[in-house]
Amino acid sequence: MIDDLSTSFIGRLRARDPAAWFELWENFGPVLRSQLARWGRGRIGAETVQDLSQETLAALERAIDRHDPSQGARFSTWLLAIARYTLGDEIDRRMAHKRGGGKKPQSLERDTWALDGAPSPDAQYEQAVFDAKVEAALRRVEREAGFMLFSFYRMRVLEGRSGKDVARNLGTSEPTVSRRLAEVRGLLRRQLEQVFAKYSFTKEEMEEAARNGLAGIPNKRGEAGFDEAVGEIYHRLCQRKAEEARG
Repeated sequence: MIDDLSTSFIGRLRARDPAAWFELWENFGPVLRSQLARWGRGRIGAETVQDLSQETLAALERAIDRHDPSQGARFSTWLLAIARYTLGDEIDRRMAHKRGGGKKPQSLERDTWALDGAPSPDAQYEQAVFDAKVEAALRRVEREAGFMLFSFYRMRVLEGRSGKDVARNLGTSEPTVSRRLAEVRGLLRRQLEQVFAKYSFTKEEMEEAARNGLAGIPNKRGEAGFDEAVGEIYHRLCQRKAEEARG
């Protein structure tokens, strides 16, 4: 059964709730831009990628009334299908323009871009969607906790500093650092549950957090593993953003 958070979010999209559409863009726009750039293989520029990612969400808005999340398609596949359609439409326009100009089309055929058939998400794309969900949860926790409280978790877990270093920089004691970490960690666990419930259409997607170390018994050992998993995901996000900036 699809979680109520997922169905209510789809309902907000169908109602053209601007906040829901902004949320979708904020959380998954970067993933779509990255995927479109990968498909483009250097043949389309950054501005075109940006335009296409926005067009993808516009196409999604047109298709949302026909979407039924109970049919079993993954949330990630749903996004990918719209992105592929949008990119294919752009290729068709370019090819038509080149033919109209009397020039031989360059290497923009559909088989070059692997657009035929059903969407086939690869591991890199699925990882990016998963990481985007975790980033969305972190963003929500930062807003909920406030800058100062979240600083304890950011410095200790995301930046990998020692407890002593965090205490010295924030002018407090190590026991206080531990207490603040536990407080933020509790907020993050709840937000992860909500985010994965909202952006998951299948049982498999719902279980991804647990498979990646983001669930379990909240004891000392479990907390250390949880923080380590979050830190690894955060570093992967930073690395991906740095690579995209260089690209």
